[in-house]
Amino acid sequence: MGVVCRFTSIGAIQNLIATQDDLTMYIPKINLATDRDEIVSFMKQFSFATIVTAKDNIPIATHLPFLVSSNGEKIVLTSHFAKANEQWRDIENNDALVIFSEPHAYISPTHYEKELNVPTWNYISIHAYGKGKLITETESVFKVLEKTIDNYENLYKQQWLRFPLDYRLKLVNGIVAFEIVVKDLQAKKKLSQNRTETERQKIIDTLSKSNDTSEQLIAAYMKKDQMADK
Repeated sequence: MGVVCRFTSIGAIQNLIATQDDLTMYIPKINLATDRDEIVSFMKQFSFATIVTAKDNIPIATHLPFLVSSNGEKIVLTSHFAKANEQWRDIENNDALVIFSEPHAYISPTHYEKELNVPTWNYISIHAYGKGKLITETESVFKVLEKTIDNYENLYKQQWLRFPLDYRLKLVNGIVAFEIVVKDLQAKKKLSQNRTETERQKIIDTLSKSNDTSEQLIAAYMKKDQMADK
């Protein structure tokens, strides 16, 4: 395993914690994220993620909205494939990788104090590993869809419930719901932690003024890290 989250609870969850040497995602020590609450919050905020599996040694990926739940003992990811997407056939056979990563920003070397520097990129990425389990009971699949509605557009719920049952059943029969219990969670925050305080502040100031939402978000994460370091 390679879980790098530092869980605040004790007991069974502690068995998931691993060391830097166990990582499969490349994470320099300075970029290693270990705050469990922060990681789960990020996954919930940027929940349109990429699930990767392998078939005949060929990687296959699908982009899906995920429900992220955490009860202190485990983290569970729930989503659904279109039934026509046959990737669902592979998720119970081997571990799947779900990648949560959205805000990112180009970092110009103009922010640095020395000329001998190159451009880079700031970003946050979470890799969650686990074996999938298909959800096959019709009532349970309905619950997955309705929890998804509650999560993304609660006001739509009443409209959904007004639909004829046969129409809703047709939709349910056209998807394959599943859940993944996360057994390996790796988180990377590349937020200019290796730069001087002056350089980091210049980057924050520039990104904060950007019209690009992603760059503004990276600036906000950098500010949060800056405050945590003080």
